[in-house]
Amino acid sequence: MKQIYLDNQSNTKMDDIVFDAMLPYLKENYGNPQSIYSLGQISKDAVEQARVSVAKLINAQSSEIIFTSCGSESNNLAIKGFAYANSKKGKHIIVSSIEHFSVLNSVKSLSAEGFEITYLPVDKEGFVKLEELEKSIRQDTILVSIQHANTEIGVIQNMQAISKIVKEKKIALHVDAVCTAGIIPVDVSSLNVDLLTLASSVIYGPKGAAALYVKKGTAIKTQIDGGVQEFSKRAGTENVPAIAGFGIACDIAMSEMQKNYEYIKVLRDKLIHGLKEKIQHIYLNGSVSARLPNNVNFSIEFVEGEALFLMLDAKGIMAASGSSCASKSLKMSHVLTALDVDTAVGQGSIVFTLSKFNTAEEIDYVIEEFPKIVERLRSMSPLYDHFIKTGSRMKAGPGTNYDDHDHEHCDNI
Repeated sequence: MKQIYLDNQSNTKMDDIVFDAMLPYLKENYGNPQSIYSLGQISKDAVEQARVSVAKLINAQSSEIIFTSCGSESNNLAIKGFAYANSKKGKHIIVSSIEHFSVLNSVKSLSAEGFEITYLPVDKEGFVKLEELEKSIRQDTILVSIQHANTEIGVIQNMQAISKIVKEKKIALHVDAVCTAGIIPVDVSSLNVDLLTLASSVIYGPKGAAALYVKKGTAIKTQIDGGVQEFSKRAGTENVPAIAGFGIACDIAMSEMQKNYEYIKVLRDKLIHGLKEKIQHIYLNGSVSARLPNNVNFSIEFVEGEALFLMLDAKGIMAASGSSCASKSLKMSHVLTALDVDTAVGQGSIVFTLSKFNTAEEIDYVIEEFPKIVERLRSMSPLYDHFIKTGSRMKAGPGTNYDDHDHEHCDNI
């Protein structure tokens, strides 16, 4: 049976060059980077070289890069670390309503400690409403945290406009760039951010390595107490093999970014057009023009989500239902809820995220098999049966009523 992996926002296959570069630090060069003997210094050199590579990817200084274990840890360190270090200046934080759970749950924890949180609404395509951002800023606002691009719908925010609003008020800005750093250009200087999260596992590097950019002069409080690692901001023995691999993955990303972007975008558009042509009552979620090159998010009407994924898996097609952190949940994602997607439609949503390792032949296979699965599921759906017989939809939840004219912008791709 074919195996087609289209969940690359959750994790990517490691590049062979990255794997080979990691091996010496798993076997021969296993010293602790904090040790002063030669074996330890070899490890330390590997960590510092990786720090330089990560910094180059986002146009930062190597001294501004703190290594962590994953994007979630970086987001926690950014938000909680900044909040605790700057609480005397104020206790108001602004985030968007479609942030990753590591951001949403971090501010939820802070709210239990006396911080006030404002959740910004988004429009039907997933863009933060800039006027709401401006209105939400208060004298006691200390931090704004906005994703560069959303993991689920792939919408790329207008970070320049967001940054301009935030910086005019002299407020700190954190950007979760896990979806974008290494996929599209990310420059901390031009974005004018104070904190930025990026991760290895979505740019063909290993799991277990991520980073937080902390602009020089930005105060954060360490969240893991211990030794002096990572400029005393993140204690714990460094994961040298993963960090070394992360650095190599950043080097490759810089050299391949434009080529990969163009290649993957062609596959993305092929998949969107192919499924739109073969399936009726299917709706693309998110922006068309400001979209990650690897993201396809469809809601399919008259289809039950869990059965959809089981049948896809039986055909060797691996995809996601939204954030990987919520993939076991049967309820509609918080992102589609924020977009005001109809509940009955949103529960039949699927996210395909592509990589440089996917092929046109794999996309053809999905375009061939996926409509058959939808047709089979609809044949068992009482909602679809009612629609065929009456021409009307049975209202199943709050939100938008979908018809053939909704999401007509999908055809512009």
